[in-house]
Amino acid sequence: MAAKAVSRIGILRGMETTFPDGLIHHINENYSSRGVEAEFVTIDSVQDTGQPQYAVILDRISHEIPFYRSYLKWASLKGTYVVNNPFWWSADDKFIDNVIAEAAGVAVPRTVILPNKDHMPNTSTDSYRNLRYPIDWDSIFDYVGFPAFLKPHDGGGWRGVTKVRNPEELFAAYDASGTDCMMLQEGIEFEDYFRCYGVGRSDVRIMRYNPGGADSRARYEEVDPSPIAPAMKKRVKRDVLALCKALGYDLNTVEFAVRDGVPYAIDFMNPAPDADYHSVGLDNYEWVIKTVAKFLVKMAKKHRPAGQFTANGLLEPATATSGS
Repeated sequence: MAAKAVSRIGILRGMETTFPDGLIHHINENYSSRGVEAEFVTIDSVQDTGQPQYAVILDRISHEIPFYRSYLKWASLKGTYVVNNPFWWSADDKFIDNVIAEAAGVAVPRTVILPNKDHMPNTSTDSYRNLRYPIDWDSIFDYVGFPAFLKPHDGGGWRGVTKVRNPEELFAAYDASGTDCMMLQEGIEFEDYFRCYGVGRSDVRIMRYNPGGADSRARYEEVDPSPIAPAMKKRVKRDVLALCKALGYDLNTVEFAVRDGVPYAIDFMNPAPDADYHSVGLDNYEWVIKTVAKFLVKMAKKHRPAGQFTANGLLEPATATSGS
């Protein structure tokens, strides 16, 4: 009698431990009887004519390791379902996401993208002849206002983020930004703040969040304990799903700063969001483990033929995960 085919889910992890370990344990404990198994991805070199061994890969580290990113693009072309889409993730940035959010009907802070302060390697003054100088700072100040946040347009984990309260603080932070492409974003003085998981473009977990907390755990614990109003829950859930669908992300976190009753999407390019037990706490950890596992298993059981993609199609997040 032939052995039953097994759909394999691979977890491509970095330094984190609790989430990937817990996810693999949960999948193997609850879904192995359905012909699905999970394990950590192991690779060395990758041959262009080879075949991937996974039906689905959850990517937690390729944004830091270019070799992994190329491997995931290869696997995706060969028929593996990769979470999140490595082609779109490679093309994405926070400034463009703001434009996409506006088109999806989600409120965002006023934002301006700025030229990198220092020359990029292997460029000269002539490389920047397309730029007008001096920059029209007055129009920027009028549009964005103060306080504001200067941040890299492709950053994460608060890397390079500076709160600026006046032009002098902005110029000092901008002068120190080096070759990063920066954006200046309106500071939302908020009365409430949420961090939300979006999974599979269908499930949402709304968490009160304190961005000023002393450490990652405190940001989830030192929060207003009162219930979230139903109308606010409905609006935030709608906005999370609208953003994840528009961006094509199957796993993401979206942060909202609420001002005058309006949730403004502050940060929503988080395709490998923090899910560490020691950060998010037991209830949130258990929810994200179970919900991500359910989605990965669902995608592992779907048939996704290889070799039927165009470059344009790979970058269309609205259609890249048909049926998800």
